[in-house]
Amino acid sequence: MRTVRFRMELNRPMRTSLLFFLACLLSLAAHAAPRADSWAYWTRYDANSMQQVDHTAWQAFLDRYVVTTDDDRTLVRYQAVSADDRTALQLYIASLAALDPRTLDRDEQFAYWINLYNALTVEVVLGNPGKDGIKRMGNGLFSTGPWDDELVQITGEPVTLNDIEHRILRPIWKDRRIHFAVNCASISCPNLATEAYTPENLDRLLDAGEQAYLQHPRGLRFLPDGTLQLSSILDWYRKDFAADQPGLLRYLGGVRPDLADRLLDHNGKIRFDYDWSLNGAD
Repeated sequence: MRTVRFRMELNRPMRTSLLFFLACLLSLAAHAAPRADSWAYWTRYDANSMQQVDHTAWQAFLDRYVVTTDDDRTLVRYQAVSADDRTALQLYIASLAALDPRTLDRDEQFAYWINLYNALTVEVVLGNPGKDGIKRMGNGLFSTGPWDDELVQITGEPVTLNDIEHRILRPIWKDRRIHFAVNCASISCPNLATEAYTPENLDRLLDAGEQAYLQHPRGLRFLPDGTLQLSSILDWYRKDFAADQPGLLRYLGGVRPDLADRLLDHNGKIRFDYDWSLNGAD
């Protein structure tokens, strides 16, 4: 009995349609915000711990390579990073990975995860020279960014950027200011803080990050035609800020008292926008 094999040939219009369909699916996946889904393994902490994590190396990197623009944005001088300083950054990340953060108290943990996220993001960029946006820096043919790449192992557990943000930080701390602390190396992203997070400065830096972003046009502004333009962060993670659109406007009015009346009375168009260009200062 002879086996008959069939091979489907796609003509050019069919190939074009299929590629367009796949591109649409990838685009939707790229803009779909992950849910806050707690990773139970990392919920443990030691309220009596006196252990302090050393973030000196991260502070040294920030001091040397993060610059503040005239309009209060922070950019990173990626192209200026020396080989020695990149090695120091990698050693800092390795030092964090060698710890078991479950043995820390809650504030020490909070600072640990934010600093680790930001340091890993910078290391991703440094490992992809010449690329003009982080969405082009992921592993795999159909990757839309590095967020699901296993970048580090902690207590033997592979951990991704999405794990840190959406399975650890957001569900455990339930603090909307997290969105203004973790940096995605993009122009529209909230500032990379010029200070390493510590238990002592957590609230100050979280408040400052929220204020700086929503005071800046990339976070919130009214266009000449009256349209309210907001960062897409406020759309992707709307439930972290408010239950509905009126609640979101009330929240924004609380952060921007100078625009509170206009925000609370706004019943026109709202546009969400995000620029994924690299936040490089070079």
